Amino acid sequence: MKSKLAAAPYLVWMAVFTIVPLGLVFYYGLTDQDGNFSIDNLSRMGMYTNIFFRSVWLAIVATVVCLIIAYPLAFILSRMETRKQNTMLLLVMLPMWMNFLLRTYAWMTLLETNGVINKLLGLVGLGPFEMINTQGAIVLGMVYNYVPFMILPLYSVMTKIDKSIIEAAQDLGSNARQVLMKVIIPLSKPGIMTGITMVFVPSVSTFIISRMLGGGSNMLIGDLIEQQILGTSYNLNLGASISIVLMIFIFMIMAVMNQFDDEEMEGMII
Repeated sequence: MKSKLAAAPYLVWMAVFTIVPLGLVFYYGLTDQDGNFSIDNLSRMGMYTNIFFRSVWLAIVATVVCLIIAYPLAFILSRMETRKQNTMLLLVMLPMWMNFLLRTYAWMTLLETNGVINKLLGLVGLGPFEMINTQGAIVLGMVYNYVPFMILPLYSVMTKIDKSIIEAAQDLGSNARQVLMKVIIPLSKPGIMTGITMVFVPSVSTFIISRMLGGGSNMLIGDLIEQQILGTSYNLNLGASISIVLMIFIFMIMAVMNQFDDEEMEGMII
């Protein structure tokens, strides 16, 4: 009885801030403007297929780049002394203490035609390059903002890899590539799956990054939802329907990632 009472605040919180908002999304997404049940808005999703695929593609690219950057960095961190690990982790987390909007706005000033990067390139006779309002700028913004979410789960898993296992593989004649492919990567797969999920999910649903660094010409699914709910194209029902489709897609991705995690854990137990 006491345990149920202790959980009451959490249950109230979940009901008010999770279940009720989700219920409202499904209500508006499955009704028309008169409140009658309708799937017309869901059937209109075909009109936005190109936006949906652009969002998924850019999110995949950003996730892969984050993995390429984070994997060696997380391994190096995991092999450092404990004191140095804490310092380096602080440096990884430090940008996240700044407001998300300010971090993205800073990249606008760096990437614009008369920005810092083009001015530095101009000193050596290069440029100016059109870097802002491009898909590359959007991916850069995603990578910068979300790469810590890839580093942390990888680091958490890699710190648990016993150094003696790596030394044993080396003693048995494995070179650096074989140690990486047959020892380190298999043991760090749970971290890889978690990192992919934590980067891909916010990347595919972002709208601030694409609006500020994409200039509106590279609309993503998050921009479309924001436009329908808060923007000039106000259509709450359509925005909710698009949110439902995106939500289902994200749940499918998370289910696949969890399946990989479960299989990996079973293999480790066996």
